Amino acid sequence: MEAHKMQKNSHEKDHVHTEGDGHDHDHSHDNTDKTVFQMFLPAIISLVLLLLGVALDNYIPTEWFKGWVRIVWYGAAYIPVGIPVLKEAFESITKGDVFSEFFLMGIATVGAFAIGQYPEGVAVMLFYAVGEVFQTMAVSRARGNIKSLLDQRPDEVTVMENNQPKTIKAKEAKIGDTIQLKPGEKLALDGELISDSASFNTAALTGESKPDTKNKNEAVLAGMINMNGIALVKITTAYEDSKLSKILEMVQNATSQKAPTELFIRKFAKIYTPIVVILAILICLLPYFFVSDYQFRDWLYRALVFLVISCPCALVISIPLGYFGGIGAASRNGILFKGSNFLDSIAEIKNVVMDKTGTMTEGVFKVQEVSITSEFNKDEILQMVNTLESKSTHPVATAIHEYVGNINHSIPLEDMEEIAGHGLKATVNGKELLVGNFKLMDKFNINYDLNPAHIVYTIIAIAYDKKFAGYITIADSIKADAKETVDKLHKMNVKATMLSGDKSTVVKFVAEQLGIDNAFGDLLPEDKVNKVKEIKAKNQTVAFVGDGVNDAPVVALSDVGIAMGGLGSDATIETADVVIQDDKPSKIPMAINIGKQTKKIVWQNIILAFVVKGIVLILGAGGLATMWEAVFADVGVALLAILNAVRIQRMNF
Repeated sequence: MEAHKMQKNSHEKDHVHTEGDGHDHDHSHDNTDKTVFQMFLPAIISLVLLLLGVALDNYIPTEWFKGWVRIVWYGAAYIPVGIPVLKEAFESITKGDVFSEFFLMGIATVGAFAIGQYPEGVAVMLFYAVGEVFQTMAVSRARGNIKSLLDQRPDEVTVMENNQPKTIKAKEAKIGDTIQLKPGEKLALDGELISDSASFNTAALTGESKPDTKNKNEAVLAGMINMNGIALVKITTAYEDSKLSKILEMVQNATSQKAPTELFIRKFAKIYTPIVVILAILICLLPYFFVSDYQFRDWLYRALVFLVISCPCALVISIPLGYFGGIGAASRNGILFKGSNFLDSIAEIKNVVMDKTGTMTEGVFKVQEVSITSEFNKDEILQMVNTLESKSTHPVATAIHEYVGNINHSIPLEDMEEIAGHGLKATVNGKELLVGNFKLMDKFNINYDLNPAHIVYTIIAIAYDKKFAGYITIADSIKADAKETVDKLHKMNVKATMLSGDKSTVVKFVAEQLGIDNAFGDLLPEDKVNKVKEIKAKNQTVAFVGDGVNDAPVVALSDVGIAMGGLGSDATIETADVVIQDDKPSKIPMAINIGKQTKKIVWQNIILAFVVKGIVLILGAGGLATMWEAVFADVGVALLAILNAVRIQRMNF
């Protein structure tokens, strides 16, 4: 499952790895810091000289605009746009990549000059340069969402030392330090709130603009902005391990995971370009043996037209840009894809298998009923249960703690053990204490005189000194957008299945309320894995959505693993392919829709490029297309494809 694991990169990198922005020729757009005017300036100079030259050629006949003057004039028009491309072509050749798009453009335009077609040589390079500027602008726009994410992490923090504020580098802050956060300041590390309450803007992490009020001892995450009043936060996580650092790392690595279509186009371009060059040479030379009035100049012109048309830049630009736009659009909506390959995979999903607690329900439990047998002292049993549950991170433990109150640390807990899918076991005063589900009671041969199936709520069974001591019932509320999520999935012809370690009656009750197709409860982690294997055995694609540590194996097994990133455990977030930052299940159908729209745009671009190029190539080889048609087939198609790819960033999902 290595493909599902996040590649660990240095956290120090504050730039996005775009692998040359999708170009096959390491063509990085290092001019994104320039203004739009600076980017277009060489093209403007070239265009003015070209238009003046064409006017002097055709509309203002003059004696002096001939011979070497005309060559120098068009040469001057060519230089601003042509030299950077020829330089790139030379650099590509020195790196061993001879057949780059720059090489194709270079020989086509230099060849046009060689046969006296100066205006056309300039025009081809000019349009190509304009296309490159538009591409750079499109890429930097797509990158904008991601760069704004990378800017979310402050470099400095104000820590309290001897009740005095001191500004230090965020990386130097240690776990246990207290950060002072003024209104409008952004939190740099994960921690817990020491102040009684504070209001935070969480848009950087969740895409949600609504303020989130946190109370004392609640977790607050890096990237949150303090809205009003000074807040004090105790650091609980190292700088490089914060949720935000992990999110940034995912985004930085996202563009290195290529979609199959993208990888195919790269391989295709490497084979296609040399074939095109060979065909161009044959178009130029072969007719000599078959045509009676063979003119080398005419056939060279046709070969050069053929070269310009066949340049694959529309594909090598627009396809990565489409995927890049998809990743950017998703991140703007609080959905993080760890690679463009997962945009492709999620578009094909036919089954969404989901966990219940924390995914479709709030994961915030409240105690409904406490039933302790008369043989035991209710307060003593609850104090022991509260102390044992304090060692667990499960939401059930929080509910019990809220109900019982402060933990009695004087209770001597020994040999504490968590039994996966069952519950907790410990020794108290030399006697065995068991707290968990009824499978735990069965495992340790504890007799009880009730039928758990008759109780709808989640039941926490308790046994002490080998005897059944009673139970606590706990209920969880369904998330507001859970029903809407299932309805949207059904509209997309995607089946919804719920798998949970919770008792079957609870799982079935929740599933019925939401309209979920299949629901299974009382499952251990390995049972969830087996259920997903059953669906995959029918050759059906599966996305699994979960948030707990025990969901990591099944997230890794599924075609697309989706983690709830707000409440989710770090193990599940690292194993997942897609992370939903705000824990809203309605983002699941949104993620599928973004995948589908991205794939649609990518295939529109592939078909557009091949159809237009195919038609103009045939016309060019037959001498019916000039350099101007060639320019449209190359740069025109590339521009149309770029504009189409950029559409995804404007869509509302």
